[in-house]
Amino acid sequence: MKAIAKKEAIKTITTHYIDGAFVESHGREVMDIIRPTDGQVIARVTLGDEEDTRRAIAAAKRAFANYGRSTKEDRASILRRLHEAASARIDDLTAAMVEEYGGVIQFARPIVESGVNAFLASEKALQDLPLTRSWGKTTVTLEPVGVAGLITAWNANALFICLKLASAVAAGCTVVLKPSELSSLQTRVMVEALHEANLPKGLLNVVTGLGNIVGAELTRNPDVAKISFTGSVGVGESIMRDGAATMKRVTLELGGKSPTILLDDAVLDKAIPAALVLAFMNSGQACAAGTRLLVPKSRLDEIKPRIREAMRALTVGDPADPKTAIGPMVSQKQYERVESYIRKGIEEGAEVLAGGEGHPEGLEAGYFVKPTVFANVQNDMAIAQEEIFGPVLCVIAYDSEDDAIRIANDSKYGLHAAVLGTDLQHARRVASQIRSGRVVINGMTDDPQAPWGGFKYSGVGREYARYGMEAFLETRAILEA
Repeated sequence: MKAIAKKEAIKTITTHYIDGAFVESHGREVMDIIRPTDGQVIARVTLGDEEDTRRAIAAAKRAFANYGRSTKEDRASILRRLHEAASARIDDLTAAMVEEYGGVIQFARPIVESGVNAFLASEKALQDLPLTRSWGKTTVTLEPVGVAGLITAWNANALFICLKLASAVAAGCTVVLKPSELSSLQTRVMVEALHEANLPKGLLNVVTGLGNIVGAELTRNPDVAKISFTGSVGVGESIMRDGAATMKRVTLELGGKSPTILLDDAVLDKAIPAALVLAFMNSGQACAAGTRLLVPKSRLDEIKPRIREAMRALTVGDPADPKTAIGPMVSQKQYERVESYIRKGIEEGAEVLAGGEGHPEGLEAGYFVKPTVFANVQNDMAIAQEEIFGPVLCVIAYDSEDDAIRIANDSKYGLHAAVLGTDLQHARRVASQIRSGRVVINGMTDDPQAPWGGFKYSGVGREYARYGMEAFLETRAILEA
């Protein structure tokens, strides 16, 4: 007799975190959380409404009356406690990212660890940044801006929450966080962890809900002084526009269509794998993904078979398997979006070098797409100009170095870029001409003290450590006669 499979229990989340406690949602709308590897419902979350948001803002406002006057030592102590509390749940945070988002384990754990370490990076930045300067009879102080609304995206939930929270706390601000509703399970683990840091009541408040409800209330509410947002250009534009009515300070980390310039002297055995890592990081669902690969036209015939061969080594499948390089898209909607761009690339006349339409064989149940590389792409094609947010790479040939730089900068975005080559001085000269907030040379790397943010439509302002903390500060001058 065939055994009957035991049905998984569906988790329920009905509370938000307000004024230091988990409280039942005033909002009544319920949303299913769907596991992207197989399309199964794994949780149901009750979404917050305007009333939940206003309660959270009021708690943050009350807390700011004291926390806004805190010392460096007070803030540093809290940052260390936050780091300790989050560190204790790294395994759980990683597991939640793998299950709920479909993030591959080889990317998920490092991204969680980067988020947790943001608390220590901000503590260092706080200690290094003078909050008071004086000369003659003038004193200038850096003051916390007030209550900060933090609105985060679904593709790196732990990183975004920790990064923004660390900067706000270091600056002396209190916080209302609106995480993506698609990250509800991950957020619950994170908030449970941070609750153990014994924070002052009202310092951290979390309301999970829709952007057009919770996010909109944060943006228009006059008691919120600052919005820090990571997400789409369209939402960023609305935050900037609607926040102007109450003179909101804004930090916007938006989209990207990042170029990777493979220089003529690049060693292909190193450069091609590095370019694919840049393109397909986080299954392509990354604003920094190097989705335009610019290669010398003179080496194109040599490069194309190398890419095709390297693509065969990229495993698509179970994100919990350490060997898996590319997992599913986060949702059916995102799967359909990526598929539509693959079709568009074919219609535009680009050559399918690898991948193409449809599910990979054997992965029909989840939101998996075939990692796709297009060759013979012109930079004015939609697939080269629009952010796809999936594992789709465009190979664009250039005639000269000046042509490569022109193509790299011929985008409305300017978040991230890469240069691959043997001669470091040469690579640095090229990097210095790219209009991008970050440029990496010879592979993906990070520095927690370096700024993060973009030129043009990639956003406004910077994040990370000192640069992130400064975005939550105002200057005040006191002058004596």
